[in-house]
Amino acid sequence: MQEKIVDILLNYEAYAVIISLFLNIVISIFGVLPSVFITAANLLVFGVWKGTFISFIGEVVGAIVAFWLYRKGFKRFIDKKKHEHSLINKLLSAKGKEAFMMILLLRFFPFIPSGVVTFTAAIGDVSFIIFLFASSLGKLPSLLIEAYSVHNVTAGTMEGKIILTMVSIVGILYIWAKLVRKKNT
Repeated sequence: MQEKIVDILLNYEAYAVIISLFLNIVISIFGVLPSVFITAANLLVFGVWKGTFISFIGEVVGAIVAFWLYRKGFKRFIDKKKHEHSLINKLLSAKGKEAFMMILLLRFFPFIPSGVVTFTAAIGDVSFIIFLFASSLGKLPSLLIEAYSVHNVTAGTMEGKIILTMVSIVGILYIWAKLVRKKNT
């Protein structure tokens, strides 16, 4: 997928930044697709720093657009019943400083899908301004780590090989844990 995005960005060089931002917005709206492919393409096409900056702006704008669409399209239709997960319940009713801190911290965790945080905040009581600042600040460290990792993996450095090994081990452990849990139920 990354190669296709790189080809598109290179073939339409004059519009490459706009295309990249658009792709990030689409990924944010769908909420389940990983943005790592766009980040990787941005790093390859624009270089490390400019590519990271474009990816950051794309993710922030994407989160804002997704938040606005979710709030306009879903908030009035969603019943805020008690949810199984206590963090989701807390975020649904959080306001002010509490909402800011929750969104900020949830953005730090790479295992929590960005779309879940955006959707929950949008249908909850979080103000747009709180979401904007908390989400943007929270995305920065995770995107820097993602850009660093992608850069080292695509460059084939020793750090990249270590990152790939660690991701593979975590993936295997995750699948194994799921299989064991499924077998025990």
